[in-house]
Amino acid sequence: MAAAVAPRAARRRDARPLGGRAGRIINVASAHGLTASPYKAAYVTAKHGLIGLSKTVAVELAEFGITSNTICPGYVKTPLVDKQIADQARTHGIPEDQVIREIMLKPMPKGVFIGMDELAGITAFLIGPHARNITGQTITVDGGWTVQ
Repeated sequence: MAAAVAPRAARRRDARPLGGRAGRIINVASAHGLTASPYKAAYVTAKHGLIGLSKTVAVELAEFGITSNTICPGYVKTPLVDKQIADQARTHGIPEDQVIREIMLKPMPKGVFIGMDELAGITAFLIGPHARNITGQTITVDGGWTVQ
């Protein structure tokens, strides 16, 4: 990612003063980038790594006016999560609503899935002019999961 962006940013450096809106990189990791869960070693490792990469890229590309941040949501109701719910129900021999309540949403004190609209709103803010000095940050949207 940084390798693809840096050369172009360097060429445009004179056209975009330091701190200008030269570019935004927004990664989406997961609450699992900040905490661990059993049986998810590869996933948790990848998400922790993505946060580290985003921070490194933030430092490397700052001089070009490019920001790099990571959004870490809790569970978002997507087709992938729907499949996980069905798989967990079969594995544990329990109804899907019980999987949602006792497995998926249990670590999230608010007890609700994160909405795509929430992630879109945070993304819109991060690409806007008011976020030009927000870089290398991890924005957590997890219903309170990681504050416990």
